[in-house]
Amino acid sequence: MSAKLKLLHELIEPGVASLGFELWGIEYLAHGVHSVLRVYIDAENGITVDDCAKVSHQISGVLDVEEPISGQYNLEVSSPGLDRPLFTLEQYVAFTGHKVEIRLRVPFEGRRKFKGLLNGVEGDEVLVIVDKEEYLLPIDSIDRANVVPQF
Repeated sequence: MSAKLKLLHELIEPGVASLGFELWGIEYLAHGVHSVLRVYIDAENGITVDDCAKVSHQISGVLDVEEPISGQYNLEVSSPGLDRPLFTLEQYVAFTGHKVEIRLRVPFEGRRKFKGLLNGVEGDEVLVIVDKEEYLLPIDSIDRANVVPQF
């Protein structure tokens, strides 16, 4: 996790928790005036639009005071959804046995994209099986990972 994301997590998490929700993860996409701060929240009984609005209002106040991001950005608060992104080793462990899509920051063995069965965690590496071959991917090299919904 980058220093900026770590700071954002420290600023946002207490407000999210005070409203009774879990801070699932944070994404910051810097694109000049089109930058986006995406905050994912979760709860045992799911997330409603009203929940997202409450959390958005709560953390907007903190972000306005602390100003951890310079310049303009849009704040989006949402549920992780069925294709939930994975951010922490604990989340990878919880979704062991599920199909996942993983994109790396830099290629590993000539590829950046892996789609297969999440087979657990070893230390700080994620185990994924793709076409009967197991890969150990360091969590720090993962740019994005999502659970693939099964219907």
